Amino acid sequence: MGILTRKSVAELQADADHSTLRRALGRWQLTALGIGSIIGTGIFVLTGTAASQHAGPALVLSMVIAGIACAFAGLCYAELASMIPVAGSAYTYAYATVGELTAWIIGWDLILEYALSGSTVAVGWSGYFVSFMSDLGVHIPAALTAAPGQAVADASGATVMGLFNAPAAAIVLLVSGLLALGIRESASANAILVVIKSAVLVVFVIAGIAYVNREHLTPFIPPNAGAFGHFGWSGVLRGAGVMFFAYIGFDAVSTAAQEARNPQKDMPYGILMSLVLCTVLYIAVAIVLIGIVPYEKLNVADPIAVGIDATGLTWLSPVIKVSAIFGLFSTILVQLLGQTRIFFSMSRDGLLPDAFATVHPRFRTPHISTLVTGTLVALGAGLLPLNVLSQLVSMGTLLAFVLVCIGILVLRRSAPDLPRPFRTPGMPWVPIAGALACLIQMVVLPWATWERLIVWLVAGLAVYFIYGKRRAALKRAEATRTTAIAA
Repeated sequence: MGILTRKSVAELQADADHSTLRRALGRWQLTALGIGSIIGTGIFVLTGTAASQHAGPALVLSMVIAGIACAFAGLCYAELASMIPVAGSAYTYAYATVGELTAWIIGWDLILEYALSGSTVAVGWSGYFVSFMSDLGVHIPAALTAAPGQAVADASGATVMGLFNAPAAAIVLLVSGLLALGIRESASANAILVVIKSAVLVVFVIAGIAYVNREHLTPFIPPNAGAFGHFGWSGVLRGAGVMFFAYIGFDAVSTAAQEARNPQKDMPYGILMSLVLCTVLYIAVAIVLIGIVPYEKLNVADPIAVGIDATGLTWLSPVIKVSAIFGLFSTILVQLLGQTRIFFSMSRDGLLPDAFATVHPRFRTPHISTLVTGTLVALGAGLLPLNVLSQLVSMGTLLAFVLVCIGILVLRRSAPDLPRPFRTPGMPWVPIAGALACLIQMVVLPWATWERLIVWLVAGLAVYFIYGKRRAALKRAEATRTTAIAA
């Protein structure tokens, strides 16, 4: 019975009304949260990886495919966010549509998505930070800039094996401290950083377009190299799956619903506007970057900086690196914000310990959850390599989007009369197209990524049936008794 238990939209809205989180975010701050998350490792790091390993110049097509799938999913998210303005994103939406067990699966999946996303971005931040410090003559020991067992070149050019990515771990802990201090302070810092990194990327496009060599864009779709996902059309699809990592950002907007001043109107705006603006910027940057540098040479941690170096515009290279350092900082901030708010919602429902929903009396943030999350994400950033992290995050994001698209169809059928401040257009074809587009990108990701996802989900089911299910039932019984006494 418990696994089929649903929360009504009215119950979820009551949760929002009685929340102790501070409502401090307006329309543009929510949009900035989305942009802060989307413009991060995806554009500063993974453009190089996806182009050099999978799609070549056709990375532009990969981005278009990922963007279309996100547009369909974003329209579904916008409807649910306007109806259910509660922290927790797809987890909360699933609780209202298909029940507790599915909600737990999505919540567990989102833990993988957000925690590893924060780790992934931190690894990308570390690459730019180490490069910038090297330009200043400060050389961090190479073994402390890479995951254990990962080969990396030291200052002399010799290859050494990594021990722990110390800069990546350190930046996560710093961001966690900022988040624990308050949502208003965190959002303000993010908004400033979003303006900086967006402006610098626009400058990169304008300055670099004169250096584009059309020969670097041909053949537009390189012939397949003999393996699925290694160029050709399969490489375009694999590139879309890898780049999907970047689009977790608009999901992060929905996790801040209980801290929005007018969530019914501002949540859909923030989700859709951040998606549109970032998709346009991604495509422009990819075209210019691959036009400047042959895609084979972009398998590096700082491809945008490599692109600028190739133009000879030496004055712009440090600007790009500083922008990436600050820009990726804001992305880590949004990912950790999303993770802690999902923990907050799951704890409130009894599926996780009460400590994750404890709010600091002064800062009004879930400080315990923030510090625990920060510590675990810092360890992931220090110990895991970029390619493993990014593909797992893409897989988790795609699964969450599939379930959100399905949730829209379920809720339209099970509760057709509920108020919907924003309605997904093109029903039922938009959610169906969104679910299928995301499923296709899941299918083309490497089997090893599927194996890791399956192991993670099996572990999550064990936690649910051993701990979460019973505790959630006790929480519901306690709430029922409290309501009866009050009546």
